[in-house]
Amino acid sequence: MAPGHERLSLIFATSDDGALTDIGQELAPAFFINLAPDADALFRTLSEQAPEIVVVDLDTIVSGGTDVFEWTASVRVKHPGVLLIIISRTPLKSARQRAKKAGADEFLLAPVDFGELREFLLEAGEERRARVEAQQLRDDISQKTSFSGMIGGSEAMQRVYEALRRVGPSNTTVMLRGESGTGKELAARAIVSLSPRREGAFIGVNCAALPETLMESELFGHEKGSFTGAHATRPGQVELADGGTLFLDEIGSLGLALQSKLLRVLQDRAVQRIGGKSPRRIDFRLITATNDDLEEMVRKGQFREDLYYRICVVPIRLPPLRERDGDVPLLLDHYIRMYCTASEMPMKRFSPEAMQVLETGAWPGNVRELENLTQRLALMVDGEVIQLEHLPEKVLLASAATSDQILIPADGVDLDEELIRIEHGYLEAAIRRAGSKRGAAGLLRIPVQKMKYLCRKHGI
Repeated sequence: MAPGHERLSLIFATSDDGALTDIGQELAPAFFINLAPDADALFRTLSEQAPEIVVVDLDTIVSGGTDVFEWTASVRVKHPGVLLIIISRTPLKSARQRAKKAGADEFLLAPVDFGELREFLLEAGEERRARVEAQQLRDDISQKTSFSGMIGGSEAMQRVYEALRRVGPSNTTVMLRGESGTGKELAARAIVSLSPRREGAFIGVNCAALPETLMESELFGHEKGSFTGAHATRPGQVELADGGTLFLDEIGSLGLALQSKLLRVLQDRAVQRIGGKSPRRIDFRLITATNDDLEEMVRKGQFREDLYYRICVVPIRLPPLRERDGDVPLLLDHYIRMYCTASEMPMKRFSPEAMQVLETGAWPGNVRELENLTQRLALMVDGEVIQLEHLPEKVLLASAATSDQILIPADGVDLDEELIRIEHGYLEAAIRRAGSKRGAAGLLRIPVQKMKYLCRKHGI
């Protein structure tokens, strides 16, 4: 046993008395040993203890006529985390491959050298322990950096999680505020997951998706023949949310007429379809979302003040990605794993230089923009490492890592070549913007003669 390592717990299932001496001499000094003389004893010991390793002498444990590979699979199903070693004296066809497919970590053909078995079990057992500890660490980190599908461990996101935990179990109306792409719908779903209405319908409506004439029918429904094209009776989204949750995204885009009708629904808790004769009682929880300055809209008369106070009971702000210190690497790791797995591709990772640029990016599109970029990189980049050159030029130019800091690669740079490249780039950009060399000279604040000289120098 390696110095400093705790002994692992091992169950050896065998009824071969001849193996007991070797087990006692070779394995007992290195492991905590439990012997199981039959299958029942093995399963009983497994249910009472949590060993790291199980070694099964199949020929003495499994009764004749039993499919040994099905039996092996049953052990694995009941105890997915254990290191499972199968020993057999019978040379079955493709036994090692079939045993591993059934869930065994290794298949050994008897007789085995117990000294070699000890060294193998020590090494394999420590590898298993390291994997379990690493997974536990990842799980601990995940619990601290995620919440109902939302990823982020920053202080800003911890405040959001706490707010969601507090409002979730209630029936309170919530307004989610934040820039586009900050995850407002995810936050709404997180609230629902904590709510007594979690089993009810979740009806999401983008209030900016349709013109007002169609949005009225979408929200409140209509009766057959109530207007041209109303060929059948159709319940609205508000009505469909009965017993559940109604999520109105981009609520600031509703016109004043629709705002009035929505206010009436919220006051009366009843909805009347277009062309309907009587209102229908409904019970729903309202969650709204907006990236508009509703207070300014109220001041300008673009949003009803009474509706504003009706929906803004508990406002929760979703921070933009640029305010979420340390969350970009977590999101990148999450999305790269998700899209590589979904596409059945080898797992990719970001180089330190690429990660630095992405961490300091502006991300005007927030998490949605980051996710879309990660999906593109997962699909389009060959190899396992996403390098700086794989990032879009827009990201490189917008990154604080390229504007405020200079990234020097490990093998250095040729400063003269870099300066020439930069000068050439500014010349071409200025000419494109101005449409002429004379106009470009004005943009670059240099004399026209110097502009002509530089263009000849760079062959422009």
